[in-house]
Amino acid sequence: MTAPGPPPPDPPLRTAAAARYAGLAGAVLLTVAGYLGGALPGAPLGATPVSIWRAPNGPATLICWLIGTALLVGAWWSLRAGAPSGRWAYVTAGLWVLPLLVAPPLGSRDVYSYACQGWTYAHGVDPYAVAVAAAGCPWVDAVAPIWRDTPAPYGPAFVLLAALAVGVGGGLTGTVVALRVIAVAGLLLAALCLPGLARAAGVPTRRAAWLALAAPVIGVHLVGGAHNDAVMLGLLLCGLLVVIRRPGRPAALLVAGALLGLAVTVKATAVVVTPFAALAAVHGRHTVRALLRDGGALAGGLLAALLVTSALSGLGFGWVGGLTRSGDSEQWTSPPTAVGLVVDYAGALVGRDPHAVPVVRAVALLLLAAVVVVLWCRAWRALRASGDPASVRARVTLHGAGLALAATVALSPVFHPWYATWPLALLALTATRTTWFVLPTAVAFLALPDGTNLARFTKAPGALAMTALLLTALILPVWHRQKRPPAAQDPARTWL
Repeated sequence: MTAPGPPPPDPPLRTAAAARYAGLAGAVLLTVAGYLGGALPGAPLGATPVSIWRAPNGPATLICWLIGTALLVGAWWSLRAGAPSGRWAYVTAGLWVLPLLVAPPLGSRDVYSYACQGWTYAHGVDPYAVAVAAAGCPWVDAVAPIWRDTPAPYGPAFVLLAALAVGVGGGLTGTVVALRVIAVAGLLLAALCLPGLARAAGVPTRRAAWLALAAPVIGVHLVGGAHNDAVMLGLLLCGLLVVIRRPGRPAALLVAGALLGLAVTVKATAVVVTPFAALAAVHGRHTVRALLRDGGALAGGLLAALLVTSALSGLGFGWVGGLTRSGDSEQWTSPPTAVGLVVDYAGALVGRDPHAVPVVRAVALLLLAAVVVVLWCRAWRALRASGDPASVRARVTLHGAGLALAATVALSPVFHPWYATWPLALLALTATRTTWFVLPTAVAFLALPDGTNLARFTKAPGALAMTALLLTALILPVWHRQKRPPAAQDPARTWL
């Protein structure tokens, strides 16, 4: 990671205005598509692309969805170097979200799973032991079939929020509205924390806010789909901001640890950020003693949040077992799953059935642990070499956390479009290049408004393409490194 270069030039005002209103038109079209053929409670999930096209309002739904997505993606990508100002970025992101606030659930039926899990808990049943169908949730028909017979994979903090939404909302519509309000609250918390984190990392707020808040996956999936990833990201960024602003202060670190712990008890993915938060917690030079002292205070707050939420909910740590069922879906959008599918296809050609998907997934999780350790060690060495200037500490730790989340997305057993928001929020604060941001734009096209995942219809070719892409991504850097002459690098400035 290198220090940020000079700020990018301001985009022409005419270009910025065109992008603003093109994106707003795209958001309106997506909302129209949602009402024509979105994930409404009684709408059946499309079995094939042809059946979706032939459904009532099918052509109009798909045309509005594709044009709306293209407008949003194009508008966001055109200003990837930065909006005219931070205020402009916030106002525009807010404008794009407004139509989606009143849209039906978009791109996924997960919000109905949340509602049924909250209903299950509110009626005295353990959602980690009993699936929503067996619990008798009255809204189970709205839940995607694959998740009707699986336990909740989310932490107790989110189960409590889902139960609160059920209590406030009453019926299904009210509960969905309450869950969207909760998601928007999480997104607002993240938006409040972004300027402080951007200043600490030494990047323009207008660039970080645009990349992190105006991205199509944010509006469509975190607001339109009401995914709990918004709550996780809000708590995560808030905890990191406290750590970076108040390193070495036990009381502040306990609060930061509690915020990070709450993020983990919403979605366990947040746990990969905590080792880098411990590095950010150290005040002064990074020594083992300082890490144990300040990182210990952070860990204390995190452990307290885990214990309190588990005890308050009365569910204990049963949610850990539910995580194992999140990989029931096998789709090529997960690189490990794609590789496993290709091995299975190759085995079928010679009359074998190697069942490679579980094996490759297990290897990928071990590799993920190794990657996180390597990233942490490199960050540690960079911080020890830097003498701990505040901006270097913020950039190194935030970048390491963002890369750890990116590795988590790439090596997880499953991938859904909204998973791209995890690393997006942190790498928007530190990345010096925007090339990789094409990935969140690409995944915006994977889901249809009714929750149909297009990956379902391209399993074999998708698995082959993903495996080829993965091999290319592994080979190209090695090839370029061999062609490039070695150069001495300052580990505090270039640690990857």
